[in-house]
Amino acid sequence: MNTKSLYLFKFLIIGDPSVGKSCLLYRFTDNKFKNQSTHTIGVDFASKVIEVGGKPVKLQIWDTAGQERFRSVTRSYYRGSAGVILVYDVSSRESYNHITNWLSDARALASKDVTIILVGNKSDLNADREVSFLEASRVAQENDLLFLETSALSGDGVEEIFLKCARSIVSKIDAGSADLDSLGVQLGDKDNSLANKQNQSGTCSC
Repeated sequence: MNTKSLYLFKFLIIGDPSVGKSCLLYRFTDNKFKNQSTHTIGVDFASKVIEVGGKPVKLQIWDTAGQERFRSVTRSYYRGSAGVILVYDVSSRESYNHITNWLSDARALASKDVTIILVGNKSDLNADREVSFLEASRVAQENDLLFLETSALSGDGVEEIFLKCARSIVSKIDAGSADLDSLGVQLGDKDNSLANKQNQSGTCSC
């Protein structure tokens, strides 16, 4: 890869309402927790440049609404996604039970080469936990998903979500096992992107 170029990866964040999707994104891009927020309407967008194995990677991240009435809008964003971040709330058994439906959409609508990471958010609410780490990790393993638990509130594990997913994609590219066209992976200009390294973001809300 040219030293002046960088990969462009489109990421999609999906999951039930109120699991903290937008708070994860806001923590990742601004390293802050947004206390007061409203439900995402449609989709929000942010971007950030990271480094993976010495290579610059620009993540273009789409944060989707979890409400059923926005499901048709969300489905249109799977196309060209290199990574999908499927979020549930460790203190909500209901949000965990719905990951099967979200995963079905991702498998059906995204590329066959897409990297999907299952994320158990709100790990700081351990006293209210309804989903164990072991249970979720087994489901992730059975479905060939990456897996992490995180806390948007404390920031624990948040950066690792995006780094782990990006590393997996880069590994597939380096191994020649991923179809770059179907993934929508592009090369951009490093100098221009780094000149604009300030995060571009829409409204972040949980």
